[in-house]
Amino acid sequence: MLLTKFDPMREFRDLEERLSSALNLPDTSSEFASFKPSVNTREGEYAYHIEVDLPGVKKDDIDVDIKDDVLTISGQRKTKKEVKEKDYYKMESSYGKFQRSFTLPDNVDTENIEANSKDGVLEVVIPKMERSKKETKKIKIK
Repeated sequence: MLLTKFDPMREFRDLEERLSSALNLPDTSSEFASFKPSVNTREGEYAYHIEVDLPGVKKDDIDVDIKDDVLTISGQRKTKKEVKEKDYYKMESSYGKFQRSFTLPDNVDTENIEANSKDGVLEVVIPKMERSKKETKKIKIK
């Protein structure tokens, strides 16, 4: 017997591919049609860190928002490459919106979150709050 891993979205992706080819839509998996930045997350002793690789994205084109304990990083990449030579001219443009969301744990200090962008990497530092250590309470069984 052959076992396969269940993928609930497989049928939707197959349908999207068939519709795209039938309607001659552009390939959305192309690097120019969409932009999916890679993200590294880590937990330090005093804070959580989120690092997002955003090459070619200006700091003014990035938004970091918090709503209902969800941190959302979004923005748009606009890239234009132009080559001018004696008898040759080439210009390539690419645009892509991106959005990544992270549900924050209960022990974060949302008032002191910091974000810094340098050399194409966005780092978001989410400080932890100290949890009050509660003693174990015995419940008497009646």
